[in-house]
Amino acid sequence: MSALHRLNDTIAARVGDDPSTSWTAKLLSKGPEKCAEKFGEESVEAIIEAVKNDREKLIGEAADVMYHLLVMLRARGVDLSDVEAELERREGTSGIAEKAARK
Repeated sequence: MSALHRLNDTIAARVGDDPSTSWTAKLLSKGPEKCAEKFGEESVEAIIEAVKNDREKLIGEAADVMYHLLVMLRARGVDLSDVEAELERREGTSGIAEKAARK
């Protein structure tokens, strides 16, 4: 099991935990909109480090982005396996063709 899957499982296990003892539970208790806002903030921080070409800080921010993405998905009832299934569905399809199919 990958670190991403373990993280996803940990987030799922934190649903309903005491928000005073779990950052994940605290985020989830604030609702999907707050989870989405935090994801956006972390995404911007990752973009800034990418533009600054700070590899180590980018790695850290990318980890934050992935964590907050999983929390946001969980807040809306979407599991990592749902996203993986969509990626598998798209596998082997040109990005240009896939975008055209969405129109």
